[in-house]
Amino acid sequence: MYSNGVSLFPLVVAEPSSSYESGKVVERWIEVLVDFVDYSKEVTEEEKEEKEEKLYTYRVPDGLNVKPGDILSVPFGVQQLGAIAIRLLSEPPAKLAQEKIKEVADVVQRDFFGDNYWTLIERVSKYYYTPLIKVVRTALPPGLVGRSQHRLRLKRENIPNGAEEFLASTAARQILKMLESQANGDYSFKYLKPKVKGFRWGKEQLLKRDWVESYVELPSSPRPKMKPAVTLIDDGFYIDLNKRQREILKVLRDRGGEFWLSEFIQICKTSISTLKTLEQKGCIVIDEREVLRTESGPVVVGDQAKSLTQAQSQALATINQLNGYAQVLLHGVTGSGKTEVYLQAIAPLLNQNKSALVLVPEIGLTPQLTDRFRARFGNKVSVYHSALNDGERYDTWRQMLTGEPQVVIGTRSAVFAPLPNLGLIILDEEHDSSFKQDSPIPTYHARTVAQWRAELENCPLILGSATPSLESWLSVREGRGGQGGLRDQGGQGGLRDQGGQGGQGGQESIFSPLSPPSPLSPPSPLSPPPLRHYLPLPERIYSRPLPPVEVVDMRQELQQGNRSIFSKSLQSALLQLQERRQQGILFIHRRGHSTFVSCRSCGYVLECPHCDVSLAYHHTEEGAPQLLRCHYCNFARSHPQNCPECSSPYLKFFGSGTQRVAQELTRQFPELRFIRFDSDTTRNKGAHRTLLTKFANGEAELLVGTQMLTKGLDLPQVTLVGVVAADGLLNLSDYRASERAFQTLTQVAGRAGRGDDPGKAIIQTYTPEHPVIEAVQRHDYESFIHSELEQRQALNYPPYGRLILLRLSSLDAISVQNAAQIIATTLNSKEGFEILGPAPASILRVANRYRWQILIKFAPDALPQLPDWEEVRRRIAACRETSLCPSSVSLTIDVDPLHMM
Repeated sequence: MYSNGVSLFPLVVAEPSSSYESGKVVERWIEVLVDFVDYSKEVTEEEKEEKEEKLYTYRVPDGLNVKPGDILSVPFGVQQLGAIAIRLLSEPPAKLAQEKIKEVADVVQRDFFGDNYWTLIERVSKYYYTPLIKVVRTALPPGLVGRSQHRLRLKRENIPNGAEEFLASTAARQILKMLESQANGDYSFKYLKPKVKGFRWGKEQLLKRDWVESYVELPSSPRPKMKPAVTLIDDGFYIDLNKRQREILKVLRDRGGEFWLSEFIQICKTSISTLKTLEQKGCIVIDEREVLRTESGPVVVGDQAKSLTQAQSQALATINQLNGYAQVLLHGVTGSGKTEVYLQAIAPLLNQNKSALVLVPEIGLTPQLTDRFRARFGNKVSVYHSALNDGERYDTWRQMLTGEPQVVIGTRSAVFAPLPNLGLIILDEEHDSSFKQDSPIPTYHARTVAQWRAELENCPLILGSATPSLESWLSVREGRGGQGGLRDQGGQGGLRDQGGQGGQGGQESIFSPLSPPSPLSPPSPLSPPPLRHYLPLPERIYSRPLPPVEVVDMRQELQQGNRSIFSKSLQSALLQLQERRQQGILFIHRRGHSTFVSCRSCGYVLECPHCDVSLAYHHTEEGAPQLLRCHYCNFARSHPQNCPECSSPYLKFFGSGTQRVAQELTRQFPELRFIRFDSDTTRNKGAHRTLLTKFANGEAELLVGTQMLTKGLDLPQVTLVGVVAADGLLNLSDYRASERAFQTLTQVAGRAGRGDDPGKAIIQTYTPEHPVIEAVQRHDYESFIHSELEQRQALNYPPYGRLILLRLSSLDAISVQNAAQIIATTLNSKEGFEILGPAPASILRVANRYRWQILIKFAPDALPQLPDWEEVRRRIAACRETSLCPSSVSLTIDVDPLHMM
């Protein structure tokens, strides 16, 4: 019914800590990392980082036990801020006057950062060139390290009638009016300042008249949710009770002896005063109990382990034999049963009081995967992702700290989940680019951080995919270090290869390797175990065939007079869905209605006023104004009646998004039921689960959506997959475009034919001869890998080379261009890497900020070491001091970038 909060980590604990010698208190000091930079102020990135990285000394007060790794609350100026305890000192710094040293206010969370966890945080900070406190904020649940804020509160009792007439300042009158319009008469300085010109002078006038008061609101850390509960402590057989009181105790006894107070009052149809009387007589206790705020899913039927294919059994046997760190690539075709291997690999770990961490690329994947895991492991499964509210994330986080064996399923940020007895880490769909964070910093890749964490925790890392990333494939198959791997000494670079091809206990690939594998001699008893294993699952379970892929040349469709967005083949397949009571998936590259709007008279394209991109048309509802929206800054405007350039009324929508496809489906197939599944329809909490449940229950024949459809959905009734326009994936200015297109098309085609009925995929394209299309049609991952790796090697791109992307942006176009030139010149004085650029970003302007980029290429086992980069930073700072590189230019360092936008 509930979890007793006493067994968890209390938010405030005070314990004796000072030692005594000859009756004197031995004082102690602690160095802390304080989260105090005000990001609303205009300060340079260098100033922010310099302040954030500085350690501050505080006195540990008598009676308060503070240790490194604790989260503290400390006074900083007039504020009370969150801080991380870094190290204890026996004496304060010599240059610091002791009378100026303030005391730690309290401990927010004890023993939060263990040794391995703090090592991981530091490694992320160094590798991704990010201040420690920003990595800490990324790792922790929201609000745990909080900051105070200044606020202004109205003193209504002091304000006379007609008060505004007494104020000479327009700013003071404006502030007063805003405060009076608010129910509590209370606003933060941060809110008022940008809205009131001359805020400081107006505020001082109001304070002088004593009509308002200024105060500091302390940071509010998340707290456990408490709820009153009733607990039976005496049956009352030997206590003088009336009949009604005995009936109440019997109900409580029959229901296990404890119940939530509000529910119990309703069940017994009693009152709080009656229960208080029973409490006074010693029969029950009414006290506050913690209610865990966790994601609630539907009740699922228990599930037992499934029988495995030979390939699954061999893969599972290899995983179960692993003892300590190892990297495993589980390369299974779509529908080959990778999830069942995960489940059976986790089961023995829970019996050994160990936990497992399962990372998935999208929130949309978690409902279906979570239900399957809960059916197998019950309440030992927790979910952690950004769609949870702050309370749910905080409670889930604290549950991890208990050390109980559990399975945590989450998205990218869950790689920092504080599981103390971690026995296994799994990255499902490891190839997916959603595992990489582009903004804000740190720009980490969950696969890289998971690799570090697995080595620190000495546990296996399983990378699962039907279309592995080129980095993972090459790392495991040819013994190369993956991106951001660890060197023997813990630096950046590649993991040493102790296992070679396949590895001990590994399974020889049925997929042909890139080069003929060398024969493996039996390992000697003294040889270390291999660190890499390649485990293929080349066939679907129950020997189901992979769906045949039909490629439709849309050029021929046009020549034959078909101007519909659906080819004749796809139209026929859609008509058969309802007749055969089957289901299908329709994949569209983009959401919205149309990708751009153009004038047919002069060719003018309606663009976003803040970004260098066209506006996309979004259809809201019948009869509503037509809306154009920017997918980068979310700017929106109504669709004009005439061309802004030539006043022509002939404006036409071009391209097809999910809304346009949905409209065409309604027009051409009025009896076909469909559900849209994209970021527009899944914004509300629980929407992913709701829509997928409706589809699984047969409430629609067709699921229409974007990239989310390609990621791990297992829907047995789906027999048809249609790709409306594959060309949108192919023609992108990115060296990874072909890899990403192959993965997306292969994954979405693999959603078909997972049940008893065979499946089919139809891909519509204007370039059927494209190598990616041909490889997808043959389900030929290997030939694609061969050709793609050859091109990457020739150009020294990953996985044969390393990249760092410097992103610069500013509101001033000239400033950012000059800054990019200065930084590129500074970097050109270095040796050991190649500079590409500076050059404007492919989309120069986003949200009125002009963007330039510098791409740096390195050898595969190298990254610039920190001392070199500190020199570069100093040069950039010097440029700022001479106004050559103004502080208005923002610089982001993206290590191992995936997107060159």
